[in-house]
Amino acid sequence: MSDSSIHDEKFVNEKTHVPQIPDFDDPNLEDGAEYLEDDSPYPEVRAAVANTDDPDMPCATFRAWLVGLIWAILIPGLDQFFFFRYPSVTITGIVAQLISFPIMRLWARVVPQVKVFGVSLNPGPFTIKEHVIITIMANVGSGSAYATDIVAVQRVFYNQAPSFAYSWLLVMSTQLIGFSIGGIARRFLVQPPSMIWPTNLVTCTLFNTLHAQQYAGMGTRGGISRERFFLYVFICSTCWYFFPGFLFGALSYFSWVCWIAPNNIVVNQLFGTASGLGMTVLTFDWAQITFIGTPLATPWWAQANIAGAIVFFYWIITPILYYTNTWYSKFMPISSDSSYDNTGAPYDVTRILTPEGTFDIEKYRAYSPLFLSTTFALSYGLSFAAVTATLTHTFMYYRKQIWVQSRRSMSEQADIHARLMAKYPQVPDWWYAVIFVVMFVFGVVCIEVYDSKMPVWAFVLALLVAFIYVIPIGIIQAITNQQVGLNVITELIIGYALPGKPIAMMMFKTWGYITMAQALTFTSDFKLGHYMKVPPRPMFWCQVIATAVAGTVQLGVQSWMFTNIQDICTPHQADSFSCPSTTVFGTASIIWGVIGPARQYSSGQLYNQLMWFFLIGAAIPIVSYFVQKLYPGSILKYVNWPLIFTGTGNIPPATPTNYASWCLVGFIFNYVVRRRNFSWWAKYNYVLSAGLDSGLAIGTIIIFFCLQFPKNNEIGANNIQKWWGNTVYQNTADWAGKPLWSVTPENPTFGISLGLLV
Repeated sequence: MSDSSIHDEKFVNEKTHVPQIPDFDDPNLEDGAEYLEDDSPYPEVRAAVANTDDPDMPCATFRAWLVGLIWAILIPGLDQFFFFRYPSVTITGIVAQLISFPIMRLWARVVPQVKVFGVSLNPGPFTIKEHVIITIMANVGSGSAYATDIVAVQRVFYNQAPSFAYSWLLVMSTQLIGFSIGGIARRFLVQPPSMIWPTNLVTCTLFNTLHAQQYAGMGTRGGISRERFFLYVFICSTCWYFFPGFLFGALSYFSWVCWIAPNNIVVNQLFGTASGLGMTVLTFDWAQITFIGTPLATPWWAQANIAGAIVFFYWIITPILYYTNTWYSKFMPISSDSSYDNTGAPYDVTRILTPEGTFDIEKYRAYSPLFLSTTFALSYGLSFAAVTATLTHTFMYYRKQIWVQSRRSMSEQADIHARLMAKYPQVPDWWYAVIFVVMFVFGVVCIEVYDSKMPVWAFVLALLVAFIYVIPIGIIQAITNQQVGLNVITELIIGYALPGKPIAMMMFKTWGYITMAQALTFTSDFKLGHYMKVPPRPMFWCQVIATAVAGTVQLGVQSWMFTNIQDICTPHQADSFSCPSTTVFGTASIIWGVIGPARQYSSGQLYNQLMWFFLIGAAIPIVSYFVQKLYPGSILKYVNWPLIFTGTGNIPPATPTNYASWCLVGFIFNYVVRRRNFSWWAKYNYVLSAGLDSGLAIGTIIIFFCLQFPKNNEIGANNIQKWWGNTVYQNTADWAGKPLWSVTPENPTFGISLGLLV
C-alpha cells in the first residue's frame, strides 16, 4: 500500500465532521501555547491547502495589479447585468482565476524583463501569489453591490431617478465601511484553525491544481491529473448548459408532476418549481442548483441541517398554513416574492404614497392591507428566529473561544498556516480607522444632502447593529459556509423607528446588513490569503481599490440596462430579466418602510404570530445545549439552530427546489462519496465544483450574447423556443402562479377590515 493510500485510509471511514473548538479549559494548555502540528487538524484543509511557503515569491506586481483591475471592471459589470435575471448567474473569481492563468503565463514568456519608472514589467514566471491577488480583485465585485438595489427599487417601485453622485456615495459607503471591522474580526475568524471558511477550499484547490506539481494532502494518488479532470468537467459543463439554458428549458424547471396535471392547482402548488414547493426535487440545471451557492463546498452536516429545515418548514408547516387559509393565504400563490392587495393582485404601492414618497394613511385605508404568500411570511418568521438564535447559540457554544482569543495577542499562532503568516507585517489598525472615517463621511453626506429622510442617528444605529453581530455570524459562516442575514432585524428596527419612510428604511437596512456582510467578505478573503500565504497589506489594498472600481462599474451597467432593456423588472420578461431580488427588496420596502411593521406585526395585526419566532430562536439553542450535555453522543452535536433558521433565507426569491436539489447533490458528494472514497473526494471534489461553476458561467455568456441578445431574442423563436421542451413547464398553474381561491364579483375582496388593522 502506498504512502498516499495509507494517508487516504486514515480518513476513509471518517464520519461527517463538525469543526470543534479546542478545549481552552485543558489544564495542559498554557495561555498563549501554540499548536505545533505540521499541518491543519482538519482533513478538508489538508486536502486543499499546502503547508509550505516561499516568502520571496513575487506577489503584488505591476502585472498582477493591471490584470486584477481589468477583472474588477469586467466581472462586476457582467454580474450586475445577470443580477436582474432569473435564474441569475454570478460570475465569480473562478472565471478570472482560470482565464488569467494562460494569459499571465504568456505574459511571462513574451513581455521583456525590463523596468519602466522603477516598475518591473515582467518579474519572471507567473506565481501563485500573483494569481491570488488577481482572483481576489476579481472576486470582491462578484455578485451585485447591495446598495444598487436601493437605486433599482427607487426606479421601479417609486418612479424616482436618483442622481449618479448620490448613488455612488451610497454604494461606496455601504461597500467599504465594513472593511473597517476587519482588524477586529481577523483574530477571531482568520487565525483559529477551526475557522475553515469552506468556500475558500475550492479556490485553494484550483490554485494548487494550476500551479503545483503535487497536490496538498494527496501525495502520489493515482488517477488522471486535476488539470485534466478540470478541463473535462469545464468543457462538459459549458456544452451541457445549452440544453437547460436554451434548447430544453424543461430540464431547468423540471416540474414533471405538473406536466401530467397542468391545471390541478394543488398538485402544481406542491410539486411546482416556479411558484410551488418543489417536491419534485430534481433539476438538471447547475444554475438552479447553485442559485444559493455551490453544494460541493458546504459540509454535509450543515446541508443536513438545511435539508431538515426545508422538509419541516416548507414541506410540512407551509402546506398546513396555506390550506388552513392562515393569513388568507389561499387567495395568493403558495410561494411568491411579491406582495398582494385584497383582490389578489400585486400590491400597488403608489396608491398609498404622498407626492413626496411617504406614507399616506388615508390612501392606505381606502386601498388595502398588504398580504404575503405563505413562504414569504414564514421566511420572515425564520429570520426573526435566526437573529436571536445566533446570539444564544454563539454564547452557549463559542464563549470560551471568544474570551480566550480576546485575551491573546494577535501574534499567537494556532497552526502551521498561522505560523507561516507570522513573518509578514500585519495591517495597521489606523488603516481601518481611516477607511471608517472616510466612508462614514460619505454616508452622512449621502443622507443629509439628498432627500433620504434618514437622520444621522439612524446611520450610527445601523452600524452598531452590524458591529454587534459580525463575530457571532462570522463564526457560523466560517464553519458552515452559511451566513445569517441581518436584513430583517434591521428592517424591523427602522420600521418601528421611522415608519412611512421607505428610502430611509432601505438605507438603514443596507448599512446595518451589508456592513456586516462586507466585513465577512473582507475576512474570508483574508483567510484565503492566509491559506495561500499572501502578505496581509497587499491583500488589504487590492480589496479596497477593487471594491471601489467594481461599485462604480456596476452603477454604470445598471443605468445602461434600465435605459436599453425593454420591460425590465416585469414578470416573465422576454429575456428573463424579471429582477427577482429587486422585487423582494421592493416588497420589503413596502412592508417595513411604507406601511411599517406596526401595521403588520404588532399586537392585533395580521402577522403578529410571527413575533413569537424571536423567543423560539432565543430559547431553542439553550435547551439544545443542556440536552447535549446530558447526552453527548446524541445527534444534537450536529444540530446548528441558527443554520436551521437562516439556511433557507434565500426563499424568496429562491424556491424550495433550489434547496432540495442543492442538498441532494451535497448528500451524494459530501456524504456518500466522501465516506466511501475519501481519496477521490479529496483530490477531485473541489475541482469538480470549480469546473461546473466555470462552465456554467461561460455557457451562460455565450448563450445570452450569441443567441438571445442579438435580434431581440428572435433566434429560434419559431422552432426552438416553441417546441414542447421549452413550453411544457410554462403551460401549468405553477408557472402562472395560480392561487387556490380567487375573488368573485359577489365577493370582490378578501381579508379583514382595515379599520381593525390601522
